[in-house]
Amino acid sequence: MDYEDQLDRALDQSPDIAGSGERFQVPEPEVRQEGNVTVYENFQETVDELDRDDAHVVKFLQNELGTSGHIDESGRARLTGSFTATRIEAVVEAYAEAYVLCSECGLPDTRLEREQGALSLRCEACGARSPTGS
Repeated sequence: MDYEDQLDRALDQSPDIAGSGERFQVPEPEVRQEGNVTVYENFQETVDELDRDDAHVVKFLQNELGTSGHIDESGRARLTGSFTATRIEAVVEAYAEAYVLCSECGLPDTRLEREQGALSLRCEACGARSPTGS
């Protein structure tokens, strides 16, 4: 196998990262008030776009908003207290910066990995590893 064949093979096997981070779009939060609870209607859609565990995302929301909450049987996040869609959107963006987007190349092609008890972010596009806050 010559160099050109090897190069073609490598390009065929590498992930498609063409374009920019613009392909990563987190849906705007759809929230409504239900008594003293804020219901995040499209939480599951957001988690799917982030490609992260829903329990990890809701824990981050709870910590940042200073509240308690849970995920109901329909996949909606129910947060105790009154929060606007703008406030929740800011927290989701902070989550994406900390746990989804690569700090080196800015692409969302990352995975969370636990190494020796510490959580780190590994980029599948550029190979960078970076520690996370938790």
